[in-house]
Amino acid sequence: MPAERVIRSLNRIIEWRGKPDVNRVDNVPEYISGTLRTWAEKRNITITHIQPGKPQQNAHIERYNRTVRHEWLGCFIFETIQEVQDHATRWLWTYNNDRPNMAIGGITPRQKLKMAA
Repeated sequence: MPAERVIRSLNRIIEWRGKPDVNRVDNVPEYISGTLRTWAEKRNITITHIQPGKPQQNAHIERYNRTVRHEWLGCFIFETIQEVQDHATRWLWTYNNDRPNMAIGGITPRQKLKMAA
């Protein structure tokens, strides 16, 4: 994924959730690019990187990725990218709105977000 696409996604998240002070990321090219660093500096956002080979330092993302792989990505054969995107959109909506998450007290992420507001 190019850094520009990461930045577009981060801008959307900031519009929705607000600007973070710090963004912790992996050491992949799109997260170590000068483009992302410049974008973050302009917005006074600190970019911190996990140590190489230490995915447990970003455990919540690793757990989410595992859930995606085990609950749907590895369970279906997709013919097109559009199929994957459609399935991902439906699954993400269910994950955030219908599926209780025991790690946050048996409520959905949407309920947790409403409680925090």
